[in-house]
Amino acid sequence: MTTPAGSGTGFGSVSWWGLSPAVDLQAESPPVDPDSQAETEHETPELNVLLLGSVDGRHLLRTLARAALWPRRRFHFYVLENNLEAVARHILIFSLALEDPEKMGLQERSETFLEVWGNALLRPPVAAFVRAQACRLAHLVPEPDRLAEQLPWLSLGALKFRERDALEAVFRFWAGGEKGPEAFPMSRLWDSRLRQYLGSRYDARHGVSDWDLHMKLHDRGARVIHTREFRRWRDTGVAFELRDSSAYHVPNRTLASGRLLSHRGERVAARGYWGDIATGPFVAFGIEADDETLLRTSNGQPVKTACEITEHNVAELFRDMAAWGHPRAAEGDPEQVQGGAEGSSEPAPAPEPFTVHFLSLDSAHTLHHKSCYMGQFQLLYVACGMVHLLSAELGACVAPGGRLIVELAQFLVDLRQEQLQAFSSRVGELAQAAGFAPQLGGKPSDTFARFYKAGDSAPGHEDPAVESGTPPPEVLAPPLEATDPPSEDRTQSLESGNPPSEPLKLTSESQASLLEASVPPTGSQAPKSENQTVPPETKYPIPDI
Repeated sequence: MTTPAGSGTGFGSVSWWGLSPAVDLQAESPPVDPDSQAETEHETPELNVLLLGSVDGRHLLRTLARAALWPRRRFHFYVLENNLEAVARHILIFSLALEDPEKMGLQERSETFLEVWGNALLRPPVAAFVRAQACRLAHLVPEPDRLAEQLPWLSLGALKFRERDALEAVFRFWAGGEKGPEAFPMSRLWDSRLRQYLGSRYDARHGVSDWDLHMKLHDRGARVIHTREFRRWRDTGVAFELRDSSAYHVPNRTLASGRLLSHRGERVAARGYWGDIATGPFVAFGIEADDETLLRTSNGQPVKTACEITEHNVAELFRDMAAWGHPRAAEGDPEQVQGGAEGSSEPAPAPEPFTVHFLSLDSAHTLHHKSCYMGQFQLLYVACGMVHLLSAELGACVAPGGRLIVELAQFLVDLRQEQLQAFSSRVGELAQAAGFAPQLGGKPSDTFARFYKAGDSAPGHEDPAVESGTPPPEVLAPPLEATDPPSEDRTQSLESGNPPSEPLKLTSESQASLLEASVPPTGSQAPKSENQTVPPETKYPIPDI
């Protein structure tokens, strides 16, 4: 069976990387009110941001990296994901970004991040790093005191106890709790998923990938993605080949997730790869750059590929993050701290501490019941796979004058132009129903939509869009994909037991695809997700396939 264009199945039911460029959240938030700043008990004003479906943390990292360009603020990021594997990847990525430079140099950290974040297969040294970090985190999660001491930026207090147990199970699986390649045969899972997606077009997959790249991604603004790198990722899942191709052979367990499938009349737990196989991880850091020379063209062709631009952007990101990871060391070296007075021998002060709060998976509909969240957030970020959660109750958690950013589905190759337009229209309807109005005066964008809290003075003329290399007021950057949050009985992840060696046949297509989101639902109806994880302590029958 041929998969038609517009099916949305290439997006998958779990999102592992952003399908839109990283955004500086300070550029998107309202300016600091001097009157409210004077009334706060802290000398430094705070920025509270709620992110639904932030998946890989790229927005948070870019915000911290560019903090020196703005007045000092204390950051509180509240992150709500739809699966605990995404929460675990957040923690792993931040641990890597804040790693001691004496233990891991800038180039090694950047290359490790790219492989863990965007490659289906890893080099053995990178796989060993993941196992070591996962083992460490698995011991820290159940011990709040040690966690607060070693990772002061992390807050898991809002997670339920069973969610923390499941999070520990995810780390233990990454650490190698189930030995052998059959625990997660990534190459076979990738190929099986690709065959299911392409159907009768599988033998012509190179032609299909070239068509999707040149006729869709290039036309939508991602011209720097090269045919060779895109075709390699479509075939093998390896997006960033920083060494010889033969070095990549260890499955990347951080891309594993569990779900319940129907097999021979009964529900069976399976662990597999249910993520993106259509667009790739090139968009998040690879199609925009502060250094405009990276985007030059020669004879109509880009001189740099998306992989090269991504390597440069991530290295710069981690270099700017050094002050956050080790402020004392940065204070001793004025060159390592941005924002110091030019020509002054005195180093700039260390940045304010930040905190990443992870919320319970099913808490989007209940946040407004807690007084601590009512009118708390200056900025609300909603990924395109989470737009069905946008409601008046969620809008009540945004402070007067607050902003809303909603990601559009610009870089999802499975969606036709009319579906993209329908999705954009639906986003506007949901935002209006939630109490927001379109933000005027900014540069039009096909990748995300901006709104402000209705009832306040329109802030559009105060925040025109600017280039990504300059600070105020607004940075053109899009959010991330995610899928529907599971209900309370769906929050556990697989820990042990031998899963099937390859994914079982799905009873239906991924119900979290953005195709469903592009069709306006009735009332407050939200699409139900098949992406269902299972308690680690439960045993499951594994049929012969």
